[in-house]
Amino acid sequence: MAREATNSGELQRLKAALKEKRAEKLYFFHGEETFLLRYYLEKLKSQRIEELTESFNYHRFNNENFELQSFVDAVESMPMMAEYTMVQVDDVDPFKLPEAERNKVGETLADIPDWCCVVFTYLTVEWKPDKRYKKLWEAVDACGTVVEFAKQSQADLIAWVGRHFAAKNKRITTNLCAYLIEITGGTMTALGSEIEKICAYSGAEEIKKSDIDAVTEPVMDAVVFQMTDMIGQGNFSGALLKLDQLLKMQQEPIQILGAVGGQLRKIAAARILVDNGRNSGELMKMYGMGDYAARKTMDSARRFSAAFCAKAAELVLETDNKMKSSYDAPERLLEMLVLQLAQEARNG
Repeated sequence: MAREATNSGELQRLKAALKEKRAEKLYFFHGEETFLLRYYLEKLKSQRIEELTESFNYHRFNNENFELQSFVDAVESMPMMAEYTMVQVDDVDPFKLPEAERNKVGETLADIPDWCCVVFTYLTVEWKPDKRYKKLWEAVDACGTVVEFAKQSQADLIAWVGRHFAAKNKRITTNLCAYLIEITGGTMTALGSEIEKICAYSGAEEIKKSDIDAVTEPVMDAVVFQMTDMIGQGNFSGALLKLDQLLKMQQEPIQILGAVGGQLRKIAAARILVDNGRNSGELMKMYGMGDYAARKTMDSARRFSAAFCAKAAELVLETDNKMKSSYDAPERLLEMLVLQLAQEARNG
């Protein structure tokens, strides 16, 4: 049966297998956390392939150069002046191949030589095996290890961010680590590049919020959160500036509206929790949020009434209908929505 490895216990077993140099013959790597995917892919390659003989024993295919017979030949080719070979296939979904090719891939995967390791990576295509294609699925199910590299928990990311700043002789508080995680979307790939920029910008040992804000481009959801939070604080001009920032990020207006609606729904749920004496832990469970974002959303919800939350939902729906019916320019409709939300917030 195909072994599904996630970022919990099964991933730990994958780490152990690599540590003990007993990797499997067939892997399928997928998931949102591409930083980890690439990291473990490189570890696997470094175990299987010697640098001096890489050109003979490492074979890599993608959706542009994949050719069935070349793939089969690569899998079956004996290693030259080394113990192992490795075949890496990037963003080629074998389940999408024509029947004859699909079946041949299944036949090949069911009989991978002991010296070969085959890895399919899913970076831009979705891992979604079709079990109706029995010959291929049976080979995957019997021989493959499926590893999902999901986003890490907030606690793990905070520790990871802290270590990366420390490696550059910088100190950063736990709260600022959480803030950086939230505004970058929480993937290691994004965090790694932002940490480099922040460290290059800051001349001090202690990282400040102003250092982060000076060089970090927040993801859309983070800016939407800041915008709704400013409405709750009565900073309506600031909210409009945040909308302008979203538009300058070249986000589609309908996507911005969807993000605004999503954040307002979280605020409405948080308002209900506040009114019933519940804590941010409940909100974390409901939406899969990190602790920092959940606490901030609960704080924001305390500034809004239940009546505002109900009216806000109506306004988002009305704006959505107008946007889809070409009622007015989408950017203008978003500005009107922010102004209407501001007015409702004033009214309590």
